[in-house]
Amino acid sequence: MYSYIKGTLEEVYDDRVVVENNGIGYQIEVPATVIGRLPAGGEIVKIFTYLHVKEDCFSLFGFLSRDELNLFKMMLNVSGIGPKGALGILSTLTPDQLRVAVASDDAKTIAKSPGIGSKTAQKLIIELKDKIKLEDVIDHGFEQAIVAQTETTAKVVSEAIEALTSLGYSLKEAKEVVSMIEITENMDVETILKASLKNMAFL
Repeated sequence: MYSYIKGTLEEVYDDRVVVENNGIGYQIEVPATVIGRLPAGGEIVKIFTYLHVKEDCFSLFGFLSRDELNLFKMMLNVSGIGPKGALGILSTLTPDQLRVAVASDDAKTIAKSPGIGSKTAQKLIIELKDKIKLEDVIDHGFEQAIVAQTETTAKVVSEAIEALTSLGYSLKEAKEVVSMIEITENMDVETILKASLKNMAFL
């Protein structure tokens, strides 16, 4: 019903916000990770929303990105996880942390979320495993690492990946082994290449 609500941020609480649009104040439940990323009160904010309908009430849940919203909706399809449980997971883990936990069968990390036990965490992993590809997690993590590096370092990393692919490794394998290395500015292509070849044994 609502794709998003854009308006003035009027009120902020620990677990919800009130956004005014055209004279109507919308109370929206949000994960804890959203609170610290909100603009100052009185400023315009855009919240991507999900309307949950029960027999006795309507509830709005909101996020600052479609990525968070999509993960939230994916979790609602998991037996035993309702809106509160999904919100609790996204209050504890970032979208990338959740993807990595699912891709690596890390039920223990997911179970740290409020209201989520180890059995429910394991069920979530089983039901979302085929929807979250490890390659996507690696690619996204690799891209984030590149952004954080200087232009010179990023060039060296790219050259090392190119060298690995020229040796016959796939782009996925090359990115994965390079992402396992703690890159520093004094590293050259040869150093990264040697470390990457050692990491190939762990794939």
